[in-house]
Amino acid sequence: MIDKRTLEFIFSDQQEEIADRALEALCHRAEEKSVDLNSTQAQVVVGVRRSGKSTLCYQVLQAKGLKYAYADFDDERLAALTSEQLNDVLEVLYKIYGDFRCLFLDEIQNVVGWPLFVNRMLRKKMHVVITGSNAKLLSGELATHLSGRSKEIALYPFSFREFCVMKGVNTNKRTTKEEAFRRAAFDVYLKQGGFPEMLAIEDNESYVKNLVENILKRDIEQRYNISYKASFEQLAHHLMNVSPAIVVATDLAHRFGFKSEHTAKNYVKYLKEAYLLIGIQKYSVKSKLRAIQEKVYTVDVAMMDQRDNAFAGENLGHRLETIVAIHLHRMCKLSGMDVYYMSNRTGECDFVVCKGNQVIQAIQVSYDISAEKTRRREVNGLVLAAKQTKCQDLLLLTDHESGEIEHSGFKMKVQPVYEWALELGV
Repeated sequence: MIDKRTLEFIFSDQQEEIADRALEALCHRAEEKSVDLNSTQAQVVVGVRRSGKSTLCYQVLQAKGLKYAYADFDDERLAALTSEQLNDVLEVLYKIYGDFRCLFLDEIQNVVGWPLFVNRMLRKKMHVVITGSNAKLLSGELATHLSGRSKEIALYPFSFREFCVMKGVNTNKRTTKEEAFRRAAFDVYLKQGGFPEMLAIEDNESYVKNLVENILKRDIEQRYNISYKASFEQLAHHLMNVSPAIVVATDLAHRFGFKSEHTAKNYVKYLKEAYLLIGIQKYSVKSKLRAIQEKVYTVDVAMMDQRDNAFAGENLGHRLETIVAIHLHRMCKLSGMDVYYMSNRTGECDFVVCKGNQVIQAIQVSYDISAEKTRRREVNGLVLAAKQTKCQDLLLLTDHESGEIEHSGFKMKVQPVYEWALELGV
């Protein structure tokens, strides 16, 4: 039980912390447009830890000029807080902030039983903004208790455009110098990734190690009561090492000694719900086939090798594909589309983008297509996708090459990823 006086000290400290953000150089995110503060629904921003969820909410609230109260439940001083004390929290917030019509609750899933409190606030016509780093705990609880009275917005680490903004790199000017600066910035982004705080620190490996440990131990092991912690962590690091990888539950169960493939499936699901991994399903018109052989990617390329004992080589092709996967995943979340990968006995295509049941674009990714064998493989993948889906928009993304290829009666655009990423609009 935390007394009200202590709560007042904690939330007064947090008030100072949120106010300090006005002094920081912040980047506007595409997802800000998805937060609707006029809605009667709770606005729920979810995503991997340290992706900038709190900052996004702060910027939306500041832009609207709304008077709001802020509470961060990821504060270790609130570890013992129970749902029965949430009314005490509300009382203390009124004392600190005065009257307000908007409540900003950071990492609220740390308090067991929180949805009933949020539901009561919504019934009182309070606007509620929530952040959280676990999709299952948020969406599952919300579906149970809020009956559709919530809107979920997913946030990921910086896109390349946002990375350039924070680095002061011009994304529009067409000069030799600015093009060179964009090219150089992408070389850094390809290896460092897009976690906002990594732009200001030098010890990236230590940062990623601590972040991954927090996600595994706090967001997953504690909340899901993982019994075989060592095996679970080995599985998590393995999938990050070999990303991108197609998940075969029976192989994972055998490799890590799980009693059943069901355990392996659950562990992969937990990693996705904590946003350590993102999944892309296999393309098929049959729903049961889309549900198997999912391909997983790390949520940011920093997760691929900047960890202790990662022992993952600098596979630039896999890193480039991961960046494209994350950008497509983010774009599709914002625009109501879907992205899949295609694979069958005759070949494969890295990504097919669908609007409804129609494939509107097929994409292959290859770091370097100068070798004839590589070039032929990538072109054949696009031809396969075009023939099977009738799609005419074919794109081959590379690290640096551009142009156009015509093969088997199909035209394909060749474009560098850094240029494509800036055109994508996220």
